[in-house]
Amino acid sequence: MASLDEEAARRLARECGVRRQRYAIFIIRKFIRFLVDAGVARPPEAYCDDSPLARLRQEYEDYLRVQRGLSARSIYHCWRFADRFLAFRFKGKAFDWSRITALDLARFMQSLTSRRDKTPPTHLRNFFQFLFKSGKIKTNLALSILRVAPKYGANLPKYLMAEQVEQVIAAANEDTPVGRRDYAMVLLQARLGLRAQEVIAIELDDIDWRTGELLVRGKGGLYDRLPLPQDVGEAIANYIRRDRKTASRALFVTHRAPRRAFAGAQILNEVLEKAFRKAGVKPPRRYVGSHILRHSLATNMIRSGASLAEIGDVLRHRARGTTMIYAKLDIEGLRSVAREWPVVGGAK
Repeated sequence: MASLDEEAARRLARECGVRRQRYAIFIIRKFIRFLVDAGVARPPEAYCDDSPLARLRQEYEDYLRVQRGLSARSIYHCWRFADRFLAFRFKGKAFDWSRITALDLARFMQSLTSRRDKTPPTHLRNFFQFLFKSGKIKTNLALSILRVAPKYGANLPKYLMAEQVEQVIAAANEDTPVGRRDYAMVLLQARLGLRAQEVIAIELDDIDWRTGELLVRGKGGLYDRLPLPQDVGEAIANYIRRDRKTASRALFVTHRAPRRAFAGAQILNEVLEKAFRKAGVKPPRRYVGSHILRHSLATNMIRSGASLAEIGDVLRHRARGTTMIYAKLDIEGLRSVAREWPVVGGAK
């Protein structure tokens, strides 16, 4: 048991073939942790990977975290595509940055299964901007990575009408401990347009009951303060007083012991799916996610006369272009700027 450490895990993983090594290392690590927790093995000593690839990854992740302000999940995906490109170009050999050309990037993009996905070129562009800024390459090859043409007119934001939103909210309001928790989470999405990850990230100290404000831990490590509507505040207070019994500082916790914070935001999708079924409301799209309520809030605001700037403030968009997708749903506004249909004898 004493020989079970990180290096042993890597040696065992090499026997699984190149394509399965990472998954094998993950499984072996979990098995080692299980043996340590069971008391039949000693904790392995810290393993320090000082390879060029590990150093490059650490430097790149620090750049994304500090200079770009990306979340841990975005950083993981950025490195995943960078690692895939390095394996494609150098095939496990030593890195020679001077040998990378725009043709290599084009061939790598052609090797991907999906060529209409905007994610790979975006992540690769980030990687080569980092290489250029850090002085590893002399030419900014990020400029040679073509962008995927957006289909602006193909799809409209999927949303619910105001009365449908209220039906979903009412369906989530069950007189049970789980129902009161779920009701408060759905209200936060419907009234404030919070993302699923933002809902489960709320802590007790984020609520200022005296001023009626909520601190929202948004994307990219950015924080915002939003006014707390009365019905949302009452739902949260009711859940805290009656059902929340835990030492965790997270506002929403699991119902079963040990009653800790949720590991992921998938719980919000499950809550919404249950509420849709109970309310008898058909979701506007097959995948039921928190963005349905977010889009519904923005759409109903713009149809009530709110400006795009006000919608951007409520949804906490960092770029005005993100809010512009809702302009396509402003029927009255579009009608006011539309030109008359040409008729016989009209303007020449």
